[in-house]
Amino acid sequence: MITKLKFNNAAKTQFLATTRQRVDQYFLDADESRNANAGMWVKTAIFLTVFFGVYALIISNAFSTWVMLPLAILLGVCSAFVGFNVCHDAIHGSFSSNKIVNKVLSAIFNLLGASPYVWSITHNIVHHTYTNIPGHDEDIDVAPGLIRLSPEEPVNRIQRYQHWYAFPLYGLASISWAFRKDYKKFFQPKVGQTATKHPKKEYFNLFFYKAIYYFLFIALPLMVLSITWWQFIIGFLALQIAQGFTMGLVFQLAHVVEGTDFPMPNTSGNIEEAWAEHQMRTTANFATSCPFAAFFLGGLNRQIEHHLFPKICHIHYGKISKIVKQTALEFNIPYIENPTFLTALRSHYRILKKFSLQA
Repeated sequence: MITKLKFNNAAKTQFLATTRQRVDQYFLDADESRNANAGMWVKTAIFLTVFFGVYALIISNAFSTWVMLPLAILLGVCSAFVGFNVCHDAIHGSFSSNKIVNKVLSAIFNLLGASPYVWSITHNIVHHTYTNIPGHDEDIDVAPGLIRLSPEEPVNRIQRYQHWYAFPLYGLASISWAFRKDYKKFFQPKVGQTATKHPKKEYFNLFFYKAIYYFLFIALPLMVLSITWWQFIIGFLALQIAQGFTMGLVFQLAHVVEGTDFPMPNTSGNIEEAWAEHQMRTTANFATSCPFAAFFLGGLNRQIEHHLFPKICHIHYGKISKIVKQTALEFNIPYIENPTFLTALRSHYRILKKFSLQA
């Protein structure tokens, strides 16, 4: 079994070095920080105000159930947007040069039902290093046995219909995160093929912050709202499905679309290309000309720039993407992108159907 996968950096081109030099020069010429600017702080204030505001409206018990249901759905969507725009950058350490600011904003992730510590392992370390590599990148193991997102996954008969049922299953991503995924990942001896060993305080943090989330989103609503238990379940599920569907769909459109690779290690257990080239072949952008996507998706529609420069705040991706794309063309390296959200969605559907036909 592969224990430590390596990239063939001995044979790497000058693509990454050239791109980094040009991006560094851009920030020098613009006299601009790589971290959050005024526009980013405005976005953060908007998303956090809406998130906490909608929660306060629900918990106020001032509305009928017919009003609270759409509010619950809105809270779920807002939760995803807070994760995209605020927590994602903070956990990467790219929101601010101040570690305390990043830590405080990262902690908001707990209020979305997810552990920032577990995410930093599964996403920052494993996914960003071993993108789309079966057996290493667990982000492509969305629902093992049900959804097949790589050609190396085992095949079963039910997957013949995955292009129909995968999208509804994405809606369960948030509820899985809150009640299953974080615990499972935390207590696994390895994430992919990467061994994990946690500081003792993180055992306390995992259960403490989960308890806060369960209190705020389960116990407190049941105590203060004038609703029945079944009305609460409907509202809670509506929130979770809205959040999960928004998150799950956006994540898939960045890596599981036509043109992206799912490379396997060679017989020596290594990838036969440099890390930066690997990122370019396994990652895709979408809807990069859409102001709506730029504002709401927190740079997740510009995953190429994010994977090459995770320490740069997403507010700058629009500017540096021109540099990355031009440099990729010069070095004859693919720059995969879908022009709109819908073209990316159709491409993902075709990938699901392609892998379903093999079943």
